[in-house]
Amino acid sequence: MSRIHVIHENETWVLPLRAAFARVGAPYTEWFIDEGVLDLRAAPPEGVFYNRMSASSHTRGHRFAAEHTGAILSWLERHGRTVVNGWRALQLEISKVAQYEALARHGIATPDTIAVVGKAGIAEAARRLGFPLILKHNRGGKGLGVRLFLSPAALEEHLASAAFEAPLDGITLVQRYIAAPEPFITRVEFVGGRFLYAVRVDTSEGFELCPADQCNADAAGGVCPAEAKGPKFRIVEGFAHPLIPRWEAFLRANGIGVAGIEFITDAAGRAFTYDVNTNTNYNPEAEAAAGISGMQAIARHLADLLATEPATLQPTTARAA
Repeated sequence: MSRIHVIHENETWVLPLRAAFARVGAPYTEWFIDEGVLDLRAAPPEGVFYNRMSASSHTRGHRFAAEHTGAILSWLERHGRTVVNGWRALQLEISKVAQYEALARHGIATPDTIAVVGKAGIAEAARRLGFPLILKHNRGGKGLGVRLFLSPAALEEHLASAAFEAPLDGITLVQRYIAAPEPFITRVEFVGGRFLYAVRVDTSEGFELCPADQCNADAAGGVCPAEAKGPKFRIVEGFAHPLIPRWEAFLRANGIGVAGIEFITDAAGRAFTYDVNTNTNYNPEAEAAAGISGMQAIARHLADLLATEPATLQPTTARAA
């Protein structure tokens, strides 16, 4: 039987999607991807494949889950399977440099950034960029390595301390800090490559950079902010923005069906896009207040894609993990 196959490495983040599939009545299975065997001689199962692999998978002990997923996505695409958030989407998920370069092709502004391989060049990159600035990991998720620095002395002290976190891929981003006139950022959600809704994220309680910064377990009390409850997240009624067509064009060009795109607006009214999350989650309390469900929209989208799949002539039992 043809079905939806959900590729992931974090069961907690799949729980709301399971409930949405139940409401929609869509047949699905889950592929938990960590270590495993991929037989390239076999054909994949029939159906629609939804990639939810996260850039932060290594922080949960799944060091090679993203690389394993990349191999699976290449296999699926070679066999012509329908994949939501395919190989290119994964490439952007695990590299902010790749994100920024792809966004630039669509005329979407990102904060000034210098990518540094290794630790030795960070101070010089900071001198060239100027302060205030932030450091972040190229392969991020959960706000990995995100720190704000107001002066060269503060940065020097950090680099000399045990608090410095070496990024998984060796690339640290030195990025200009964008000061917003009001304490909030905006996250814009897309399903099926189309705008779904925007959520305003309050940053007044010590949160200075982006929602992902709160995804640090220590800062968020061990809870991802996408799962946390509270007025910090509010869906914006009637949201409109001139960048929506460009964001949608960017998603189409990169084969991204589901994503959350985060931006901040400076005092001059200029919008800077700083993160693309292809493994997006949603705040349940904000959605309940607005009467909308991102996971329900994803489940319907996947079910609609499955309904358009050609009938399977011969069932296959090949598995990928």
